[in-house]
This record gives sequence, C-alpha cells and structure tokens, in this order.
Amino acid sequence: MTQPNPPAPPKGGGMGTNKSSTGLQENIGGLLAYLVGFVSGIILLLVEKENQVIRFHAMQSTVVFGGFFLLGIVLNFIPVIGTLISILLAPVSFILWIYLMIKGYQGGRYHLPIAGPFAEEQLKKF
Repeated sequence: MTQPNPPAPPKGGGMGTNKSSTGLQENIGGLLAYLVGFVSGIILLLVEKENQVIRFHAMQSTVVFGGFFLLGIVLNFIPVIGTLISILLAPVSFILWIYLMIKGYQGGRYHLPIAGPFAEEQLKKF
C-alpha cells in the first residue's frame, strides 16, 4: 500500500518567506532595504524586479533616509539652530532605522505616515 503524498506547503512558505528575483527571502530583503539607509534602498530598487514588498521597503528606505540625509546637509548651513536640530535628529533617525529594520524583517508592508503612501505612489510609476 502506498502512502499518499503529503500536502504541499503553502505558496511562499509562511510570513515573510516569499522569494524574490534576487533569491532573497522577503523578510531578509525587507531588512536589507534599511541596513545602509538610502544606499541599500537604491541598490535593491535597481536589482529587485519582482517582489513588491521588498521594492516597497527599498523605496520607503530611499525616501526616509534620503530625506534625512538631505535635511542634514541643509541644516549644516544654518549656524546655531541647524546644529541643534541636527543633534536632535540623530537619535530620532537611529531609532527609526532600528524600528524599520525590525518591521521589514517581520514581513509585510509597514507604512510610515507620510513616507509610506509616497513610496507606494512612486512604486506605481515604475
């Protein structure tokens, strides 16, 4: 008597494990999108062609940390107030960086209030 074949695992294998065109698991790609700030976001946007969750995290990373980078440059031209605001933004951006890496690793799309919808709109244009 032959044993019946076991049921196939669900497509994607569970939360955050969908593969991408780069071979990355979805949750690993979500984490890597934030790892080096907007640089890793841009790299993943250029390399990843299929997985929309990884592309979303890459776009959101580019928008958020690219914005922090540009804001830092602008604030350096403002003598005292710019320096004080830069000092306050450093821990905020660090905490946000850690938080977004955790959310990216947990899988799914986590939208920041302004950057998330903006990133979605930009992805529709690609």
